[in-house]
Amino acid sequence: MYRIDLLNKISEKGLSLFSDKYEYRTDIPDPDGILVRSKEMKEMTLPSSLKAIARAGAGVNNIPIDKCSEKGIVVFNTPGANANGVKELVLLGMILAARHVADGITWAKGLVGEGDKVPDLIEKGKSKFVGTEIQGKTLGVVGLGAIGTMVANTAEAMGMEVMGYDPFLSIEAAWKLSRTIKKAPSLDRLLAESDYITIHVPQNKDTKGFINADKFAIMKKGVILLNFARGGLVDTASLKKAVADGIVGCYVTDFPDEEVIKTDKVIAIPHLGASTDESEENCAIMAAMQLMDFLENGNIKNSVNFPECLLDRSGKQRITIANQNTPGMIEKITHLLADNKLNIADMINKSRGNVAYNIIDLEGNTSADLVGKIQAIEGVIAVRVL
Repeated sequence: MYRIDLLNKISEKGLSLFSDKYEYRTDIPDPDGILVRSKEMKEMTLPSSLKAIARAGAGVNNIPIDKCSEKGIVVFNTPGANANGVKELVLLGMILAARHVADGITWAKGLVGEGDKVPDLIEKGKSKFVGTEIQGKTLGVVGLGAIGTMVANTAEAMGMEVMGYDPFLSIEAAWKLSRTIKKAPSLDRLLAESDYITIHVPQNKDTKGFINADKFAIMKKGVILLNFARGGLVDTASLKKAVADGIVGCYVTDFPDEEVIKTDKVIAIPHLGASTDESEENCAIMAAMQLMDFLENGNIKNSVNFPECLLDRSGKQRITIANQNTPGMIEKITHLLADNKLNIADMINKSRGNVAYNIIDLEGNTSADLVGKIQAIEGVIAVRVL
């Protein structure tokens, strides 16, 4: 029986995938896996039984990744599962900013009490909210993952000139990207030529605050900046100055804090990017499927701290080994298997940074003694028999 701890409310569409081999609920003791959305985990004590964490969403800032890697705990996310929901909100954000819709709605609501005068007041006041159309304007998309690619393709279909920048563009994303999207030769070129800029990159030590004073100085006057990725990607002090100087005509963000909310020309959206029934269901389904495949078969797909490692089952028994990525590790493991007269039916070894992962299918069965010897190899983090 596998035990799954639910740290947040998870869509029933995902939970319904668990077979009778699984028990899941909130505060379950000694869990094998955790399903989480936004709950902060960085100060949590991770149970010794824990093997995997599945985040029903893309961002994993709430999960202690380094601590998990040290303990051999695989952390999954669900890239692309909420992409359409975020894409639609980005497009809405562009139109809200271009047409001054948010300010107009607030002003119109303020006419309550004017009675029969409202229609005339509307006609007289609407000139304060004259905007522009997005057709024919240039959109710069920073980051061409699942969301960025969908935004780029849809914006182009709506008549915008679109250029993208992503130094780490994957083959999978490239296949999905419209061939007429222009590739920016550099981030600075994209920033300098775009009327609208939308950010779709993860937040990490390299990207935190990368939209700063130097980058704002490159942008066109009156640019509309959209941030539906993470709030920390944009340096707040630099943003406030760029707004005051007229460089940023409007900042649309799904990650507002108090300083941003207080800033003029900001449309603050309360983190609604993935807040659709469809997104929550898609994320829950993907998270549950990835968690089950790992617990039952040892396969890893869409992990943020371990390499992708997938192997169809063969042989009588499967063992998985997580270890530090040091030379000679495979030799030590296979030597122990040979000493115990165990033939390997199939195997795969993958590495990612300082960690490596092995799936080994055996033609015979291991013993507790052998598993203990493998676990005792210096650098081995975790061993499982499946």
